[in-house]
Amino acid sequence: MKKVFTFLTIFLLIFSLAGCSTNKQENHSITNQDITIRIATQYGLQYAPAQIMEKNKLIEKYMPGANIVWQTFPSGGAINEALAANRLDFAFMGPPPFLISWDKGVKIKLVSSVQGGPNGIVTYRPDIKSIKDFKDDDKIAMPGIGSTQHIFLQMESDKLMNDLHAMDDKVFSMSHPDAMNALLNKQVAAHFASAPYYFEEISNPDFHEVLTGKEAFGGEFTHIFLVATEEFHNSNPMAYAAVYQALVDSIAYINEHPEEAAKMLAPIYNLSEEKTLQYITWKDVNYSTTPYGLLKMAEFMKKAGYIKKTPEKMSDIAFETIVAQMGKKNGEDTQIEKLQR
Repeated sequence: MKKVFTFLTIFLLIFSLAGCSTNKQENHSITNQDITIRIATQYGLQYAPAQIMEKNKLIEKYMPGANIVWQTFPSGGAINEALAANRLDFAFMGPPPFLISWDKGVKIKLVSSVQGGPNGIVTYRPDIKSIKDFKDDDKIAMPGIGSTQHIFLQMESDKLMNDLHAMDDKVFSMSHPDAMNALLNKQVAAHFASAPYYFEEISNPDFHEVLTGKEAFGGEFTHIFLVATEEFHNSNPMAYAAVYQALVDSIAYINEHPEEAAKMLAPIYNLSEEKTLQYITWKDVNYSTTPYGLLKMAEFMKKAGYIKKTPEKMSDIAFETIVAQMGKKNGEDTQIEKLQR
């Protein structure tokens, strides 16, 4: 009963802000069966809330009969192409590809934070202790140019070499599963890895870590957000609220029932339940709807030339599900606003 009340409250907030007169939802003959929700996700345990949403049919709990289409993409760049072509309604993705699309005028905004947690550059080479130790022909596998991992690499290059592009020629675009295999076979010098591949690699006694994302960024950050198109948000407030509430339920499930979540996630990654539990409860792993470091990321991306503008206020890039959570304290930033810088 409490969850139903919460869902209705969220719906009323979204519906009132979206405007009662917005197009499709005025037609009361539309049913859940008429609604298709297309959602993109990617590889890695940072997307665990999405995987639990899908496996437990959490959206269907609030939108019975709706057609939920889940798609797995290899990178944020591929998701950006699908968003620009109007082939998606929601996407789980990192801040850099989101900000790049937003800057180009794609009508998308943030729905919620999803996960922040450890990632880092892992290598088998004992001679590599810093990013300055990579040789001319060395390659670092990661999802691609403009990925979160690449932005972190540029931040560290800027600090150590006074040249944020100094390591760009080392980037080798690969999905995380393929990158881990390439590292194991010594086909690349290193992998800028995310969970669970990061945990697997740093647990290997023959590997060591060169740099963490937290060190490069200089503090806490949100690794994954859920974004939605403005068209879907404005046209389908009930469905938008259903997806958001399903995400909230999924994050709460992982945090409150990690053993059960691990049991559900283990087969997806071909891991034992014990190891999966260890990974989703690893130090610094944070499944949360509260964003961290977003504006700091935007400011660096403008400096690096990825985007031409930065958001003047959070509502420029986020829907009310984030804006209302952040609040507004007259005269100074709220604590959540301070977390963005």
